[in-house]
Amino acid sequence: MAVIETAEKLLPVGLRPIGGRTLRMLAAMLTEGGEKAAARRMALTAFSIRILSAALAFISQIVLARLMGEYEYGIFVFVWVLIVVFGDLSCLGFHTAIVRFLPQYKAAGAFDEIRGLTGTARIFAMLSGTVMLAAGMIGLHFFGDRIETYYLVPIFLGLLAMPMIALGDILEGTSRANHWPVMALSPVYIVRPILIIAFMLIAIAMGAEHTAVTAMQAALAATFVTALGQYGATLYRLRRHYDEGPRKIDFLAWLSVAFPIFLIEGVSFLLTNSDVIVVGIFLEPHDVAIYFAAAKTMALVHFINFSVKAASGPRFSSIIAEGDHAQLAAAAADAARWTFWPALGVGLAVLAAGHLLLSLFGGAFTSGYLVMAILLAGILAKSLVGPAETLLMMAGKQNLCVALYAGALAANVGLNLALIPDYGIEGTAVATASAMAVEAILLHVAVRRTLGIALFAFASPSAATPEMRVR
Repeated sequence: MAVIETAEKLLPVGLRPIGGRTLRMLAAMLTEGGEKAAARRMALTAFSIRILSAALAFISQIVLARLMGEYEYGIFVFVWVLIVVFGDLSCLGFHTAIVRFLPQYKAAGAFDEIRGLTGTARIFAMLSGTVMLAAGMIGLHFFGDRIETYYLVPIFLGLLAMPMIALGDILEGTSRANHWPVMALSPVYIVRPILIIAFMLIAIAMGAEHTAVTAMQAALAATFVTALGQYGATLYRLRRHYDEGPRKIDFLAWLSVAFPIFLIEGVSFLLTNSDVIVVGIFLEPHDVAIYFAAAKTMALVHFINFSVKAASGPRFSSIIAEGDHAQLAAAAADAARWTFWPALGVGLAVLAAGHLLLSLFGGAFTSGYLVMAILLAGILAKSLVGPAETLLMMAGKQNLCVALYAGALAANVGLNLALIPDYGIEGTAVATASAMAVEAILLHVAVRRTLGIALFAFASPSAATPEMRVR
């Protein structure tokens, strides 16, 4: 309390009331006991790590682009995005299923099931990642002559990282389920990017070439070191919390929950990364590099949506449980406004500094400024409906979300195929922005028809229809 009172006195007089309340709320969040307080601390820690990781990722990409130049950097980012996408997908949703089951088992004192779940998930990740690795190697053997030669060695090296990427996802899910946010997020989002840069600099200092192959070797080494270190730390902490004993395995029950999650997250993940993949397939590495830098820079705006989604999910769930339809409509409208207006402000600020930010990657990257402007239009279109997908999932409409994401993904890929040949990376940006707009329209229609809420940043809560339904 003395620290809080001192901090309040240091604030300007006009800010003391709201500043004091914020400080006291933060202090309570950091010191209170109980499951609710732990969840709040985890959310705050997770958000802080994601903010730090975004800055770190941005800086690390600038360093890699400066070290390699746009051509080799384009090869690296295309291959690395492919490897991370398919490595994450290889878990088949088990990393999120752990978050679903482990807290339930812990509350019931079912430690046999916890030991069975965590152990089975780790083995499954290694096996599924290895299967993905083998499938990739077979594909390289039979279809390697159809792939550009400059991609072959980086893809080969990246495939070797598949099992470790899958294992890392499972370990992240295990830590999240136990409310260990630092252990959950810091390995992949902080430690691995730092190690990639460190290993790259060491390799170059030892005489290695400034190429995508060297970068992939650094990424492979960083992935193994991060995953194995995370494995040791997670296993040690699990043994401290759950004593050794028998394991009870219910694989089919776990898989039956994991697979629908895989469909939802998989389609969403593909939608997020499909533009970079399509650019890499149809255009030169130089174009991939410029597009990726522009997209990565404009992705800073996405953290508005991330933060609002993180805060809105529990609120939506609580209101739905209470059955207060009017309050749900008001909360949804608030979430849409809190997504759109900050996104507009941050987006315009990033766009204003666009030439400067892109120049940090290298002189050639400033040609991606138009791509940034087009992508911002898509981001703002999506932000008009706020965290609509979160609202649908909290209302039990997961299957509908899968269908909507699939429709947006099909629109993205189709528009990319139509626009890339004539318009290059600007065509990709238009396709991606248009797909975001399609996603926003589909989500708006779905929320209106299933929940009776006219979800729109400019709509008032009274726009909700009287026949609002929550099932």
